[in-house]
Amino acid sequence: MTDDTKLTLAEPADVAEALAFALRYDGRKRVHQADDMMASIAAERLVQHLALSGFVVMKKPPAPAHRAG
Repeated sequence: MTDDTKLTLAEPADVAEALAFALRYDGRKRVHQADDMMASIAAERLVQHLALSGFVVMKKPPAPAHRAG
């Protein structure tokens, strides 16, 4: 990571969404044994626990859009 990369505090909802996605998918392949509701609940609980444990999750700014050239 370079010094010019500006990290911002990740929103808890974004972290929960990313964790829930990870619980539902293996790469791009859907994991059918994982229930959507259970993945969302587990992700929200993980975010709460991380916050209570003092963890801070940072997020890089979005990458610039790819231009054809």
